Amino acid sequence: MGLFDKLFGKKEKESLDQGLQKTKESFMSKMTKAIAGKNTVDDEVLDSLENALVSADVGVETTVKIINNIEKRVAKDKYLNTTELNRLLQEEMENILVDAPASNSYAFTTALPSKPYVILVVGVNGVGKTTTIGKLAYNFKKAGKSVLLGAADTFRAAAVDQLTIWSERAGVPIVKQDMGSDPAAVAFDTVQSGVARKSDVIIIDTAGRLHNKAHLMEELTKIKRVMGKIIPEAPHEVLLVLDGSTGQNALEQARQFTAATEVTSLAITKLDGTAKGGVVLAIADQFRIPVKFIGVGEQMDNLLVFDKHEFIDSLFKLQ
Repeated sequence: MGLFDKLFGKKEKESLDQGLQKTKESFMSKMTKAIAGKNTVDDEVLDSLENALVSADVGVETTVKIINNIEKRVAKDKYLNTTELNRLLQEEMENILVDAPASNSYAFTTALPSKPYVILVVGVNGVGKTTTIGKLAYNFKKAGKSVLLGAADTFRAAAVDQLTIWSERAGVPIVKQDMGSDPAAVAFDTVQSGVARKSDVIIIDTAGRLHNKAHLMEELTKIKRVMGKIIPEAPHEVLLVLDGSTGQNALEQARQFTAATEVTSLAITKLDGTAKGGVVLAIADQFRIPVKFIGVGEQMDNLLVFDKHEFIDSLFKLQ
């Protein structure tokens, strides 16, 4: 039993296994073909492995890194056989994934490093940002923490309405203003209210616009500045939400947002609907930002705290 099971139990582990099923089926079928009838890891096996990784959307750059490391091990050990390849590949894939720093490492059920703990959520429209916020609120509340939401995406009326619906589903309060209001003012009011309420967690939504990166940077900088007037360290976390099913497009979004603001963690959604789950490795490798949450289904509890050991285990787990 791994860390994931200890923290969250059998149900969540099963959700992870099921959510990664499409990626696993595609990837492992290619792996099986790559090593069929082989007794040693040769160039043909490595070429097939490379194709399997790329098809899972691990990305060319990250795939080359993994293959090069395996080649070095094969050259060193000389007689590495295909039965050892799975173990070696799992090790290399785990090494790609970034651990969250201690100050930013928590589960829904564990103590938070600050109170209130302020999470600023960024990401383009359509990636599941509002849904992720709702699921975060639900899971934190389920774990016994008091949560307050802030609807600082005032660019779209629908964004405020959607977040309000999620606040009602999760059973947590929300701070909001009219469409077109200053997002920084909403953020300020939310943090101020959270302090007054003695909330454990404050989660603030932001606009998902990328057409004007300079404006986005200016807006996020202002939001951070006004929150800092109440809590100097706020936000404690800037969570970027990405849609895992979009593959390389998710990488481009990560590139844009990391250029616009200091992203400290990632949430990757919709992994249950794609065979491209390898994009988790590509994003973590290229941006060296820890994946904090993954979405593996539509249910409220299908947002899981990410554990790299269990993620890789689920990809390779035999039925």
